[in-house]
Amino acid sequence: MTAVRRWCVVLAAVGALPLLLVVHHRIALQAEQEPADVVVAVPQLPSHPSLPRTAQGRHYPLLQKDPQATAALLGALEAAIRDPAVPVDRIPPLAHQQQVIYRVLSRDPQRAAAVRTALAPRWRWVFDQHIAARREFLAMHRGPATSRVPAWRIQQPAPQEQLLRAYRSSAKATGIPWTVLAAVNLVETGMGRIDGVSVANAQGPMQFLPSTWAEPGIGQGGDIRNPWDAIHAAGRYLVRRGGLKDIRRGLWGYNNSDHYGEAVLRYAALLDRDPLAYRGLYHWQIHYASAAGDLWLEEGYARTKPESAHQHTREFPHSKPPSTLP
Repeated sequence: MTAVRRWCVVLAAVGALPLLLVVHHRIALQAEQEPADVVVAVPQLPSHPSLPRTAQGRHYPLLQKDPQATAALLGALEAAIRDPAVPVDRIPPLAHQQQVIYRVLSRDPQRAAAVRTALAPRWRWVFDQHIAARREFLAMHRGPATSRVPAWRIQQPAPQEQLLRAYRSSAKATGIPWTVLAAVNLVETGMGRIDGVSVANAQGPMQFLPSTWAEPGIGQGGDIRNPWDAIHAAGRYLVRRGGLKDIRRGLWGYNNSDHYGEAVLRYAALLDRDPLAYRGLYHWQIHYASAAGDLWLEEGYARTKPESAHQHTREFPHSKPPSTLP
């Protein structure tokens, strides 16, 4: 039996081009010098006053129809996410917009090709990794979309620096690249956002079966729900399944699907070549493909049993994708 069962996740004024919101951030170039003004460009995200919103004022990210506008926005998002001068509290909505762009384009090859052509060359390789990874997951699930939302609780994940230390500590202890561990954590539970038990009884942020966790040398007496313990156990498990010699073989032990392994390795390659991409991936939200649409399950979502997806969108209209604006 597969030791770990993957969740089906992975996990704004409208115009021709995204507007730029200028943020002034003061930094000291040297201790003895006066602080200097550094201008950081943060893209203004597409929005509309009619959109339903969360209690915190956020809404489901919008996409524009114009491929050039989408490409300009996506390039600005990629740059801002990686810019250390952009305040951390500005990253979550930028990352969510980035995520939704890739999710939508992965289902629309013609539109994706037009956006890629208009995208600045420096971001095309990044674009390719995201689109390819998402399409691998789509290939895993070709049947009809479910009409129900899952019995999950969506929570705030562990702090990103804490998770990064865990990935690197596990990598040092086992030899499995930290980027692979981060990618597995991302696709299994959105880096710990999903708190729930899969249909196969897999649990915790790295989705272990209790029987696998109890194997000698895997859980090592730790807590299956603790991120540090689970990430280290994942490294040990991938080693046991042959991951040091062939990481694809190790990932097959994690989930018996070549599509799964390819998707994980696409995200791992992105993080390996471009570690600052982690700032965006960490803030990706939980989306759930259903008959009611690609639903956004925000932090605070809680269901003790599966329920109607259409009923969920009536109760939480901001969870449903809005129409694309011109």
